[in-house]
Amino acid sequence: MRKTAIRGLGAALLLATTSSLALAADLGPVAKSPTFAPVSFNPWMIRLRGIGVIPGGSNRVTAGGAPLAGAKVDVTDSVVPELDITYFFTPNIAAELILGTTPHTAKGKGAIAGLGTLGKAWLLPPTLTLQYHFTQFGAFKPYIGAGVNLTIFYGEQHGTLNRFKIDTAAGLAVQVGFDYMLDKNWGINFDVKKLYLRTDAKGLLGAVPVKAKMHLDPWIIGAGVTYKF
Repeated sequence: MRKTAIRGLGAALLLATTSSLALAADLGPVAKSPTFAPVSFNPWMIRLRGIGVIPGGSNRVTAGGAPLAGAKVDVTDSVVPELDITYFFTPNIAAELILGTTPHTAKGKGAIAGLGTLGKAWLLPPTLTLQYHFTQFGAFKPYIGAGVNLTIFYGEQHGTLNRFKIDTAAGLAVQVGFDYMLDKNWGINFDVKKLYLRTDAKGLLGAVPVKAKMHLDPWIIGAGVTYKF
């Protein structure tokens, strides 16, 4: 009786093992969990724009330390090519650096209009802004930004004022613009910046020192081509 029971138990175990192996063969290999690649984006963008720089002027001019009533200084506008480089920290947050230089002429106005051209200078205004890009409008990608500017004046040439010079100045910058992407790499851009820039222009009229408090605060308006890496 005991041997018969043992044989029966062994047969049952053998049948159970065979059934399990057959079931595993039918099910095939165990599926692996899918692996998801991280979503990435290209962080670099460059733009080549034509820009118009539209500065203000001065309503305060002194000669020999005394104010000249009605004397003003105008600074001419300028149009030049400009390159900017943008780096995206995220799809929405980016930093932009603009690189360009523009020539300007300072002219007497009002009570000193007869002096004509006071002097000329080149303006180099590297400007760094932190931007927020809106990404919910498809190919149309508007942005806003704010940052800092350092404007360097160089290559001064005298006119009616000898030893003509404009001091280097720093200020704040704000901007608004948009890119319209034609494909994943190429697009068109329109951009407006406002720089808050105050400086002094100085020179000699004969032996008399002349000084103008310049409220330049230029608008920089640009349009051009966008390329995203």
